Amino acid sequence: MGFSDIRNADLNLLVAFDALYDARSVTRAAERLALTQPTVSGMLSRLRDLFGDPLFVRTQHGVLPTPRAEALAEPVKGLLADIGALIAPSPFDPASAQMTVSISVNDYMQHALIVPFLKRLRRQAPGIRVSVMPAYISDLAARLARGSIDLAITASEFAESELRRRLLYTERYVCVARRSHPLKGRKVSLAEFCRFDHVLVSPTGGSFSGPTDDALAALGRRRRVAVSLPSFHVMLETIRTDDFLALVPERILSGKMTGLKRFEPPVLVPDFDVIVCWHKRLDADPAQRWIRDLLGSVAQELAAA
Repeated sequence: MGFSDIRNADLNLLVAFDALYDARSVTRAAERLALTQPTVSGMLSRLRDLFGDPLFVRTQHGVLPTPRAEALAEPVKGLLADIGALIAPSPFDPASAQMTVSISVNDYMQHALIVPFLKRLRRQAPGIRVSVMPAYISDLAARLARGSIDLAITASEFAESELRRRLLYTERYVCVARRSHPLKGRKVSLAEFCRFDHVLVSPTGGSFSGPTDDALAALGRRRRVAVSLPSFHVMLETIRTDDFLALVPERILSGKMTGLKRFEPPVLVPDFDVIVCWHKRLDADPAQRWIRDLLGSVAQELAAA
């Protein structure tokens, strides 16, 4: 697109492109923009002329983006965010803010961090709505880039290198079993640890191996994982049913020790960092910065408790 094309371009066309890309429907994009469907169809025609590409192909269920549209989506969304900040650089007031923030987080971190975060948020910014989304791993950066989620709370190993990040806290593993488990005391030997069946949570689903197994392998030992689960809370319920052992993040046990007892692990499993990450296009957004700061503050208070 040459200089003359830039002078003739209409910023509203980029707004329409962003709405079409997110909604995947001319009708839903028109509703989002408070325009008529024929108006949005006309804007799509002008977008096609501007970029020399069909951009969106009609199907029975809406429209699908072409490769050219996929390549444009992130730069356009970032450009619109920058222009919005330039046009309306007003300071952020949490007490009067009306917005929705979406956060991707697994069930363990929901319990450990999101619950106390929501308590603080409701007091300081009652108009902010929070959409808690499932934990995404394989396509996390793409979802943050598209804006389908604003923030992700995850272990640092699952965040792609191009994402912005902030350390919230460092977590350690402890060993847990049901209260009637044959093991006694506060310590468990390596032989006893490997003799009983184990339960683990697989973040990506279906795996029977994790960091504990890597640590055992370094010592020439193995354990038998009998159950692989997608959820930490289901794990705790499962442990209460039989003589299982499990290594779990320590913070998930807060308020959840009914019917359970804990041991120090006989094998050193490395601690892991819990981070909040986001796309660089939200770096300067005052509302997003305030929310990230609040998450950091809550995490520090929990770590000090």
